[in-house]
Amino acid sequence: MSTVDVTALSGLDLMKWVQTERPADLPSIGRLLGMRFDEVEHGRIVVSLDTRPDFANPLGTVHGGIAATLLDSAMGCAVHTTLPAGVGYTTLELKVNYIRAARTDGRTLTAEGTVVHAGRRTATAEGKVLDEQGRLIAHATTTCLILRPTD
Repeated sequence: MSTVDVTALSGLDLMKWVQTERPADLPSIGRLLGMRFDEVEHGRIVVSLDTRPDFANPLGTVHGGIAATLLDSAMGCAVHTTLPAGVGYTTLELKVNYIRAARTDGRTLTAEGTVVHAGRRTATAEGKVLDEQGRLIAHATTTCLILRPTD
């Protein structure tokens, strides 16, 4: 198990640590889906994954929940990069617009999340998922509640 105290890291430092170390011993939705942290900077995250047959909906295309999870992760982690150590967040609202279906045959989907507003109590972000050809699969917005230890 990892010996890093993740609660002592700022959100940006934590996301950079996850990007570089890729800790396999920390259970996460990212590990389950095979997400990669491709880019990490203050207020912006890019994550990707390769589709697989397990992601299929009854119609045989990627289930919308995969795109929603990518978006929730990218936008939430982008918000996290703006937070100091010991401060967390949770998603209050997630609005996803689906544009086109994605195939389940190993195609790479890439999600970018960008912070729009980072306040003391709430933060908002926007995101998009693109396929390998740069086509828009889905886009979203989120509102996150900032969780401070004194609250």
